[in-house]
Amino acid sequence: MNNNIILHLNRDINTPLYIQLYNELKVLIENESIQKGEKLPSIRSLAKKLDVNNVTIVSAYKLLEQEGYVYSKKGSGTYVKGNTEDLNFGYFEDENMELMTSGILSMTEDSINFASVSPTPELFPVEDFKNVLIEVLDRDKGNAFVYPEINGYAPLRESISHFLCENYSIDVNSSQIQIISGGQQGIDLIAKTLIQPGDYVLLENPTYSGAVAAFKSRGANIIAITMEKDGINLEELKKSIKTYHPKFLYTMPCYQSPTTYSYSEEKKLELIDLAYENNLYIIEDDFLSDLSYEGNRLPLKSIDKYDQVIYIKSFSKILMPGLRIGFLTAPKKLLKDIVKAKHTTDITSSGFIQRAFDLYLRKGYWKEHIKKIKLDYSEKYELLLDKIKKLNSHGISFVEPRGGLSLWLKLPESIDSIELYNECMKNNVIIVPGKIFFIAEKSDCTNYIRLSFGSVSKEQIKKGIDIIDRSILNLKDEKNEDTKYIPLI
Repeated sequence: MNNNIILHLNRDINTPLYIQLYNELKVLIENESIQKGEKLPSIRSLAKKLDVNNVTIVSAYKLLEQEGYVYSKKGSGTYVKGNTEDLNFGYFEDENMELMTSGILSMTEDSINFASVSPTPELFPVEDFKNVLIEVLDRDKGNAFVYPEINGYAPLRESISHFLCENYSIDVNSSQIQIISGGQQGIDLIAKTLIQPGDYVLLENPTYSGAVAAFKSRGANIIAITMEKDGINLEELKKSIKTYHPKFLYTMPCYQSPTTYSYSEEKKLELIDLAYENNLYIIEDDFLSDLSYEGNRLPLKSIDKYDQVIYIKSFSKILMPGLRIGFLTAPKKLLKDIVKAKHTTDITSSGFIQRAFDLYLRKGYWKEHIKKIKLDYSEKYELLLDKIKKLNSHGISFVEPRGGLSLWLKLPESIDSIELYNECMKNNVIIVPGKIFFIAEKSDCTNYIRLSFGSVSKEQIKKGIDIIDRSILNLKDEKNEDTKYIPLI
């Protein structure tokens, strides 16, 4: 790193020094003051230069690594990655945690992975999907592999229209449906269609980092709105709408990621009216509404009487991630531009997979699959709730989501999420520190961790919570030791 670059750490504010250092380095990397491929200073030398503890440098570097700005070479040092706007920890983690394991995370076969939201392969409906694949080949022969329409295979769009009406009380014509290759592509298509450089967009805070990356890549200004236990803070939202005149609000009303909170019916109704009154589009990202363990949760789109909601649904978390299939619905006046964006992105999603998925829906396999996975996940959910009581003594709290695939745990000030993440990693347990989900400008209270149970067994849940408990005790012991002897500098 260029020796002329000056780093500023302010010891008179409440922001931890490692967070300040992380933010300083991130800005320098983003504006290319530190070039891709460049080596960062060694931990010891930078700690000496800034007059801080080595742990401060380690924590800052680790956070940069988790967000994909840097990577470490064993025995060599820490280096800046290229194309940092596309390399974000949350971006990869939420779509497919396994994509990260070769670089940022040191996973082994024995690792207990509380980070991945992806379903366990044992729950994949392999036999049912094999049957529809074979049937499509027998029925359509070579036609199974021709390009479908850009907006998607027409019979599948009809099936999805019926699926939406039957399962979610959403009345959308098949002509308003665009087939997409997963939820992330849906977000990208919306960004390409609606955002011009300098536009403002509103996001819940904390939120899915992949959406932040997609919107920033189009030159959008991101405005963070606090996420509360019953949904977005409406007063903040109203002020931001008045101040910034945003293009849209991106939201996850059912089991929001990462908080797991769901919107109250009152807030959903007010949000719809607010959107209409201010000509504001709402992007609803729905990937977990099916996994409700107490009654049913309907998407925001089900009460969208003004056609202001662009609804994105991915099947990755509840079917099979590798299928890369989902859909979005949009007002007719936007569809033409969305179809154009889809064509320039990848022309069209796999016709073979679309035909197979159409048959999968028509045969009713989807309903049987949902019943099966809800039973499995609800049992894991209840087990995790029971075992996590062990952590109550440490001052950890959370809201029971009653659905979804995660718990969002608030840590007391005495336990730092990054330190806990590192300590758990030493013991082969992987958790997600909450800091990575918060939009930097409004990160006053980010000391959370997310535990997901989609990819762990019941035995791993029991063992993993025990290890997290011991890791917290280890951190407390270390801090107690530190207070016993304070060296003079």
